[in-house]
Amino acid sequence: MQFTFYGHACFLVKTKGKSILFDPFISPNPMAKDIDVQNIECDYIAVSHAHSDHIADLIPIAKRTKALVIGSHELGAYLKENEIENFHTMNVGGSFNFDFGRITMTNAIHSNSIEGRYMGVAAGFVIDNEEDCFYYAGDTALTYDMKLLKHKFDIKVAALPIGGNYTMDYKDAAVAADFVECRTIVGLHYDTMESIVINHDQVKSYFKNSGKNIHLINIGETINF
Repeated sequence: MQFTFYGHACFLVKTKGKSILFDPFISPNPMAKDIDVQNIECDYIAVSHAHSDHIADLIPIAKRTKALVIGSHELGAYLKENEIENFHTMNVGGSFNFDFGRITMTNAIHSNSIEGRYMGVAAGFVIDNEEDCFYYAGDTALTYDMKLLKHKFDIKVAALPIGGNYTMDYKDAAVAADFVECRTIVGLHYDTMESIVINHDQVKSYFKNSGKNIHLINIGETINF
């Protein structure tokens, strides 16, 4: 699996020859100023929830790439209003087979709205195929529901929010990694604003001491798992 980080909680996963872009928030993020959104190509766009720091670039990227957007039922109505017809709606607990593998929408404890409009429940995703098993928790608090995932999936890589304030912090993320029984973690949702700035050395040390490997990937960097 190939993983490219675009800042905050936005990243591109390539698996089984397909590209899935998650939570496109790039152009308003000053930390991602060197990323040209026009150069991002994808086959799918997975949306965990509709806060602006997760969908700011959704509409223009979806229109340009014609990618299939995967998200909540309520997001589908919003997409139609913005002249996007290529979408697949889901809800928490549901799974669906795509050509890159099976995707399952997982529980996330978080709010979900856009400009005061209710957009369904927040969610995460598990992508599972014969080559990879990847978990994106979405914006969430630590929740005991994560323990259920280890009974359904053999998760190889987990992308977890670590910044605190709006989501769980890095200590809770380490517990979440234990819950899903995954030792390879990608940190998300940190440093973008003052309230979620982390101490990188402290976070890396904490995860190392707990027997886990956390990747704090540079914006624009690509790594393979």
